[in-house]
Amino acid sequence: MSRYFSPRYSSLVPYVPGEQPQDRSYLKLNTNESPFPPSPGVLAAVAREAARLNLYSDPDARALRAKMAETYGVAPDRVIVSNGSDEVLNFAFMAFASEVCPLVFPDITYGFYPVFAELNRLPYTEIPVKDDLSIDPADYSKGGKKTVVIANPNAPTGRFLPLDEIEGIVKANRDGVVIVDEAYIDFGGKSAVPLTDRYDNLLVVGTFSKSRSMAGARLGFAVGSPDLIADLNTIRNSVNPYNVNRMTLAAGVAALCDDEYYRANCEKIVAAREWTAERLSALGFTVVPSTANFLFARHPAIGGRELYLLLKERGILIRHFDKARIADFNRITVGTREQMETLVASIQTILKEKGE
Repeated sequence: MSRYFSPRYSSLVPYVPGEQPQDRSYLKLNTNESPFPPSPGVLAAVAREAARLNLYSDPDARALRAKMAETYGVAPDRVIVSNGSDEVLNFAFMAFASEVCPLVFPDITYGFYPVFAELNRLPYTEIPVKDDLSIDPADYSKGGKKTVVIANPNAPTGRFLPLDEIEGIVKANRDGVVIVDEAYIDFGGKSAVPLTDRYDNLLVVGTFSKSRSMAGARLGFAVGSPDLIADLNTIRNSVNPYNVNRMTLAAGVAALCDDEYYRANCEKIVAAREWTAERLSALGFTVVPSTANFLFARHPAIGGRELYLLLKERGILIRHFDKARIADFNRITVGTREQMETLVASIQTILKEKGE
């Protein structure tokens, strides 16, 4: 830290993304990326748009918003697009949370939430999840005015909160915005987007990074009432009106046009997830029920960090978190069936070496 760094941020602890080591070739099961490439239509759209990089992108993202409105059954003025879902989440924290409307989110959830709160100097409360790592909706349906943030399915657990329970939380918090982060919704969950027709305090955030194989393109979005979206655009246009580049905008339209390709890939990932969960359970793991493209698991005979390091030595990356409540767990991204077979075989070898 330099002596010029603002004391406002001196205690800020930044978010730590999943590692991207360059020292060797790894089987990457640590950052919840799709194992499948973008569709041919997306690749063609990116190639076409690359020749126009001398021009700014459309700051209103009209073509993409129109296609998203068609896809999700909403009006275009109810959609905003962003440079990854992290950007629109940050905008939402800035727009809707305050001293009189503090943030509330689980203690075990996406690690960027407390970082955004600290960055924007916003008060927040972390509510403990239950012993089985599930969220209790009652915890978010009482108390005063607040901004509720729930990842659904939750990360890193993969647990899904049914839509009627999400609706109950929204109903109970009509004086504040409820932000539902649906980064993993396409792997078996049911989206809350239709609820935005009835509740003007609901904002649903999504991403093209996971199910649509565009993590490297950085494309996120949010759906909500026109007034909520207008608020977010006020923030966006005060920060960076050209926040999504030309190639990513074109890729987004093409990805929505190639929906069947991505749905088929999601089905393959779900099948690989269920196969892996069964195999890990048979090996003695406790596996949290997941509706995401990852599994959260622990083994009684080997610590989470130890397993992570032993797999890394074998060229396989999974994600370990040092937070006390989940230090024995690891988050394992679901790849192809072949990749998951490689993972399970390596874990079997490790357990045999430990005499299990």
